[in-house]
Amino acid sequence: METMLDIFCENTQSVHPYAFGTSIMDIAKAENVSLAFPILGALVNNKVRDLSYRLHGPAKINFFDITSLYGNAMYCRSLYFVLFKVVADVLPNAKLKILHSISGGKYCELEGLCEPLTDALVLQLKERMLELVARNLPFTRIELPTDVALAEYARHGMDEKAEMFKYRKRIYTSIYQLDDKINYYYGFLLPSTGYLTNFELEKYENGLLLKTPYRFQPGRIAETRHLPKLFAVYQEYKSWANRCGVPYVMNLNDKVVNGGIADLIRQTEAYQERRFAKIADEIFERKSVKMVLICGPSSSGKTTSCKRLSVQLSLLGYKPVQISVDDFFVERDETPRDTNGEFDFEALEAIDLKLFNKTLVELAEGKEVPLPTFDFPSGKKVWKGNTVKMDENSILVVEGIHCLNPKLTASVPEELKYKIFVSALTSISIDSQNPIPTTDNRLIRRIVRDHKYRGYSALDTLRRWQSVRNGEVKNIFPFQENADAMVNTALIYEMGILKPYAVPVLRDVPETEPEYAEARRLLKFLSYFKTVPEKNIPGTSILREFVGGSQFHY
Repeated sequence: METMLDIFCENTQSVHPYAFGTSIMDIAKAENVSLAFPILGALVNNKVRDLSYRLHGPAKINFFDITSLYGNAMYCRSLYFVLFKVVADVLPNAKLKILHSISGGKYCELEGLCEPLTDALVLQLKERMLELVARNLPFTRIELPTDVALAEYARHGMDEKAEMFKYRKRIYTSIYQLDDKINYYYGFLLPSTGYLTNFELEKYENGLLLKTPYRFQPGRIAETRHLPKLFAVYQEYKSWANRCGVPYVMNLNDKVVNGGIADLIRQTEAYQERRFAKIADEIFERKSVKMVLICGPSSSGKTTSCKRLSVQLSLLGYKPVQISVDDFFVERDETPRDTNGEFDFEALEAIDLKLFNKTLVELAEGKEVPLPTFDFPSGKKVWKGNTVKMDENSILVVEGIHCLNPKLTASVPEELKYKIFVSALTSISIDSQNPIPTTDNRLIRRIVRDHKYRGYSALDTLRRWQSVRNGEVKNIFPFQENADAMVNTALIYEMGILKPYAVPVLRDVPETEPEYAEARRLLKFLSYFKTVPEKNIPGTSILREFVGGSQFHY
């Protein structure tokens, strides 16, 4: 007798019985699920599954399209594989390296290319990609014993894959196949190439820019913006990671296992400290600068950057006066709300601009000025008697997410300002085909910090994260090229430090919550890293802002 399973489809709000082993693609058809865009996968009991997944028990299913976080990621990973195959077919001596996000896409380079990269060659690659889309070739996922999978990777000349998996200790490992090519991606792919109807490939700087649709407007692809300062920082740190011999996670794990991690930590911290010292020198050379503005997205390490730069400025004879824009929030009942009716703490209007600029003007006039401390639980400014006063050698160092927005400091002449953008621009990749999103770096930092210092669960942080990201896109990133200097606060070794802090709180996210899928994804991501001993991290490290033990007072 055939075993039947009760399946609840959230999209149609209906329950129907289906035979054991039915694929979720067949269920989508039977339930006549209709989304705004093609169905790409589903959450099955709040676990991400591709459309080939077969059910083995009762389930709650929520189908998603490209506007979902998970569907969008599937779309992007599938495009990576198509580009990988096309490069291998057209340029067999070149190796595709997918490096980092920029200008609405992923920046890629072709290592070992024997001919100049021209617009004509890029167009040829794009046309071959479109041919594969038109052929609607399947992406086939194969589960193999790990030793067999490693042998397959080695046979295809993909030694870095084999090296990566030797530390994961899994009985089975998945391989994706597209026509005659195999690869691995840390997440599911689409059923076939025919889904990939919208993308762009163009020449960008020294490589390629693979552009994907807007998540919330899948019919649109962002216009290309040349971001020379941001691109230069990415290139600098990728180059430095290569010089250190740690371009990939497997190299970092080797350092942990073979005893080289302490030296790597010292080198990484020294390299970052050198950047703060150079910025201090630039400020000193300008002479006119009276205010340093440090901006960056959530969990980029703005506060520690402010303190470390202040130390370097002190060495040059300055007396830094530190101010956080976060202490100038408007009262909670005056806080603007977003389109969902939630408090929008990332909006510029969430800052008491009148009080902030009054404070700046009075400081410039040499007055002793009282400073508020914002009490987040009560949602009010608290006046504790803290005052500051500028003298002849003083320099104001201000940190906050709006510091590059001219409206924040409208009362201060531009020649008096020095603007810095800081962010965790991850310089290490899982491998040449799997870059680490900078948002993952910052999200894991925030999960650890929120749990340790603010009493928030990982579930709380995950629920809030999309709103935070929306605020960054609106209020921070449009102004990043206004910076006089950029600092990458990501540390090559940091995921190995954050892992033991993040894993327990991520495991506490209940399976009943939609955010469970994201918690599982982050746990899988962290599983690639060996734990790094914390004892070698200096007390001035930016990581101390998140895990504790800092020599600075926050």
